[in-house]
Amino acid sequence: MSFAKQSEGSSIRGGQRAAFMYSLIFSAKMNDVDPQAWLADVLGRIAEHPAHRIDELLPWNWKTQNTAIKQAA
Repeated sequence: MSFAKQSEGSSIRGGQRAAFMYSLIFSAKMNDVDPQAWLADVLGRIAEHPAHRIDELLPWNWKTQNTAIKQAA
C-alpha cells in the first residue's frame, strides 16, 4: 500500500474516532452530565459491567443512577 493511501485511511479513521468522541461528550452535555466525570467513571467500570446492563452507563441513565447514590449518602 502506498504512503498516500495509508495516510488517507488513517485520517478517515481518525476523523471517525473524533466524531465518536464528540458524540459521547455532546450526549453527556445534553443530559446535564459533566462529560469528564461521566467518561472517567464509565471507563473505570465498563470492563466489569455486565453487557446486558450496558444501558445503565449511558449519560441519561448514569445521571439518574448517580443522583440516587448522592441522595442516599
